[in-house]
Amino acid sequence: MKNFTNYTDFDRKEDFHFESKVVHGALGCEPLTGAVSFPIYQTATFRHRGLGQSTGFDYTRLQNPTRQELERTMAILENGKEGFAFSSGQAANMALFTILDPGDHVILSDDIYGGTYRIGEDIFGKYGIKFTYVDMADLDKVKACITPETKMFFVETPTNPMMHIADIRKISEIAKSIGAYLVVDNTFLTPYFQRPLDLGADIVVHSGTKYIGGHNDTIAGLVITSDNQTLIDHFRLQLKSHGNGLAALDSWLLIRGLKTLALRMEKHNENAKIVAEWLRKHPKVTKVYYAGFEDHPGYDVMRSQSTGFGGMISFAVDSVETVKKLLEGVDMILFAESLGGTETLITYPMTQTHESIPAERREAIGITDKFIRISVGIEHPDDIIKDLERALS
Repeated sequence: MKNFTNYTDFDRKEDFHFESKVVHGALGCEPLTGAVSFPIYQTATFRHRGLGQSTGFDYTRLQNPTRQELERTMAILENGKEGFAFSSGQAANMALFTILDPGDHVILSDDIYGGTYRIGEDIFGKYGIKFTYVDMADLDKVKACITPETKMFFVETPTNPMMHIADIRKISEIAKSIGAYLVVDNTFLTPYFQRPLDLGADIVVHSGTKYIGGHNDTIAGLVITSDNQTLIDHFRLQLKSHGNGLAALDSWLLIRGLKTLALRMEKHNENAKIVAEWLRKHPKVTKVYYAGFEDHPGYDVMRSQSTGFGGMISFAVDSVETVKKLLEGVDMILFAESLGGTETLITYPMTQTHESIPAERREAIGITDKFIRISVGIEHPDDIIKDLERALS
């Protein structure tokens, strides 16, 4: 039996398949009692045995066994060195951008999630950090945006919500050539379908609220780093100083959600393809944005760096009236902001996820008043389609 007395001595399970890694995690069962369900350590502080004698845990703001199990599991799944769990995806990005100094420059995907845009422009922009937004699928445009102050590339792929695909390997080469960090938001695909660190990224971020948790029941953010000790020390300091670490209960919910990640992602992927193909044939749908179409401009790049296309689809319809009928008419499908849960969710980016982006920028990238995003759940695809058909009709 494994020696459970030392929390720092965990088996990385490198020989396991991914489906086994998500089930068994880092330590897997609880080290002291062997409890199969890793406990929720609902404690603020930890007893010391004597002067200079620590269990490895001192205060939950610094570290908590439940959060540590989640963080180490995510590091295993992303093939990273260290993981860090934050109180939200926004908290994770706040910790990320504090790497930068006044005057530094960041290049980001042009249709990036509105919350990330807001952090850059409304918060870090005040401290002299500059942000440039570009279609990361066009490497010439990316290179044209580089300045002597460029210190970070922040990539969503597929992007939210236009489903543009960036070549992680090539952008990594560009970043390394100028000594900049490459950060990849892997929320849409999860490490089940895509592992950016293996492709050259320095940092992976997730909204753990989405597919990682998978059940629309908790808010969380995750950061996984390569073996760069400077980055590891930075995120440890953020958790210690800002007090933005994920609580024990929320960490446990993500650990539980992760156990079915492989099964859920397969079903999301399967359903999304069926729904996307149906939407493409509907007379009231004018365009479908889905990375799994063979005629998608980024299809070949996607196939080279990912093993699936995920559960996200965006589409445009013929009129604002159709938008209203659709959002009011769905029944099983839920009109709600978020994605990645077991339930199919339909979202109106213009007033929900991307309301922080100026109207002229939204229009320029295609987020109009006729634009819809759908997170395809794990229900039977026929029921999803029937609900869409009824609402559209």
